[in-house]
Amino acid sequence: MHYPIFNSIVNTVSTQLDKRGIKSQTFKTWEDNKINAIGLELLIELDKSSEFLKSLSINFDWDSFRETTVASKLEGMKGHPFLKIKKLFKTPVAPTIDIEISWLFDIERCQPEYPGKEGNYRIEQASLWMESISKQINELLKDQNIITRWHIEIEGDESGKYLSAINLISYFQYEFTSPKTVNDVNNIVSKKFQDLLLKASKVIHLCDEVLQESVAA
Repeated sequence: MHYPIFNSIVNTVSTQLDKRGIKSQTFKTWEDNKINAIGLELLIELDKSSEFLKSLSINFDWDSFRETTVASKLEGMKGHPFLKIKKLFKTPVAPTIDIEISWLFDIERCQPEYPGKEGNYRIEQASLWMESISKQINELLKDQNIITRWHIEIEGDESGKYLSAINLISYFQYEFTSPKTVNDVNNIVSKKFQDLLLKASKVIHLCDEVLQESVAA
C-alpha cells in the first residue's frame, strides 16, 4: 500500500536527524498489510553521550485509517488512493500518531558487583534508583498526558539475582487536527520531534545523575 503522508513524515524525521548531526544505527520502515499498519523504527547509540545508557529507540506507529483521515482534510490530496477505498474512508479515527521512546540501560554499569557480597543486593539497589528516576521523570513530564513505565527481566548467578534487561519506556501521542497541507503536517512533525529529542536528552541527563550518585554510594 502507498502512504504518501507517512512517507513525508519519515523524510521529515530523517531531515531533523541530519540537521542535528545525529546518526542512527537503525532507521527503517515496516509495513503489515494484515493489520493495515506501517511504522518507523530508529535506534541511536548512546555510548559516547551517556555513562549508563546504551541506546535510545524511537518508534512511530501509523496505519491506513489515520492516513485516510488526515488525507481527507488536506488540500491537494483528492487523488490519494486511500480515499477511494470505502472501508478506510468510512471508518472515522482520530488523526493521531503514536510514538514510543525507549531508553536501554547498560546492566553492568548500572549494577556493579562487589567482591564478597552476596544476595539480591543488585536488584535492591536498582529498585532505589529506578524509583528515584521515576519520580523525577513524572515531575519533568507532569504537564503532559504521557505514560511511562519500566520493562525489566530478572536472572540469577552465583552472587544472587540481578536485572538482565532494563528499559524505560514512554508513550507519546500527537494529533493532527489543524494542518491544511502536507507541509503543515511536516512542520508539526518537525516541532514535535525536536521536542521529543529535547525530552529524551533531559531524561538521559537525569538518569546519569541519579546513577552516578547511586553507584558511588
